[in-house]
Amino acid sequence: MEKWKEKALCAAMDGVGFLKWVLYACAIGLLVGLVAVAFHEGIGWATQIRLQHSQIIWILPLAGAAIVWLYKICGMEQDRGTNLVLVAVREAEPLKLRTAPLIFLSTILTHLAGGSAGREGAALQLGGSLAAWIGRAIRLDDKEHRVMVMCGMSAAFSALFGTPLTAALFSMEVVSVGVMYYAALVPCCVAAVSAFQLARLFGLHQETAYPVSAVPALSPLSALQAVALGVLCALVSILFCKATHTAPKLYKRLFPVPWVRAMAGGWLLLALTYLVGSQDYNGAGDQVILRMLEGETIPAAFLLKILFTAVTLGAGFRGGEIVPVLFTGAAFGTVAGPLLGLPHYLSGTMGMAAVFCGATNCPISSLLLSIELFGGQGLPLYALCCAVSYTMSGYYGLYSEQKIVYSKFKPEWIDRKAK
Repeated sequence: MEKWKEKALCAAMDGVGFLKWVLYACAIGLLVGLVAVAFHEGIGWATQIRLQHSQIIWILPLAGAAIVWLYKICGMEQDRGTNLVLVAVREAEPLKLRTAPLIFLSTILTHLAGGSAGREGAALQLGGSLAAWIGRAIRLDDKEHRVMVMCGMSAAFSALFGTPLTAALFSMEVVSVGVMYYAALVPCCVAAVSAFQLARLFGLHQETAYPVSAVPALSPLSALQAVALGVLCALVSILFCKATHTAPKLYKRLFPVPWVRAMAGGWLLLALTYLVGSQDYNGAGDQVILRMLEGETIPAAFLLKILFTAVTLGAGFRGGEIVPVLFTGAAFGTVAGPLLGLPHYLSGTMGMAAVFCGATNCPISSLLLSIELFGGQGLPLYALCCAVSYTMSGYYGLYSEQKIVYSKFKPEWIDRKAK
């Protein structure tokens, strides 16, 4: 009888805990989702203004200095961006609430001026810091606080990009490669779906972003083509990571003063823009991705996007890395894929998924991204391409605070940070 009562009590406590986290996750999803929708609209407004008034890119040096000044007066000069969010999940390091308005304003300013940056990486900081603040307000312990931060990351990513499954799994997968934070599965899914539904109420994400219809059947030939593309995409992802990690080191060596560094980066971006002769590589580049997938081939586009992004983020401008990674993957895939015999559109989307996978070390999230962005047609080919890219990219990664916990090559535990 006593054992039965004990089991019943444990079941009741588990049920209460489950309901508690469902409520917490819903609240986080709605709150962070609302902020993320405003952020989405702000990015859209900034991009539209820049496209209508191309001469606005002349404010790039001043915009860079203004962003550095904003972080300085807020006491956040040493802010580590998305890396700090990863540490907050893994080690319960506190996230400051001021991170949210800072990344909100500075990313919009970066897009307005024409810096090459995305929005989803910024969303992880935005959602993580807001959720961390709420976690402190309701006095969660360290372990629960980590789950709350992951909920915020999932909600912001989902509302901005319209991929709730990818957002939920990415927040659980990106922190420690080889280990999934399964305790956060329900909260992250609930937060991501809540934020996604809220975004749809505001008219966002009404259809699949890049639907793929004509996909070749899985065969020995198509499998080999997917594997070959995966190997090449791994090399591109390594190049992207190396460039974005090396650029800030070079800037600091040449320009030790942060505001000088930011202005120099702004002038360099201006020079590159006029040298290239277009603004295709300024901003996130969503429209350019569509153009490339629809048939346009630009052989050097993936290299130029890597260069523009490294120059932008290395100088101190703010924003995400994920859309530039997708741009790079699309640009490379539409060039390399047809040479391997793959259809242009399919190879472009496979390149997006595989370069994303190699750069983030998140294979499951990459597969879900393939379903939510591209419709799920030809999933075995995407899986092969992403799996090869994940393995062949080695221990490189976008985020230097990402821990490689489980080896990619042997069934053994290791403990090292991404290069």
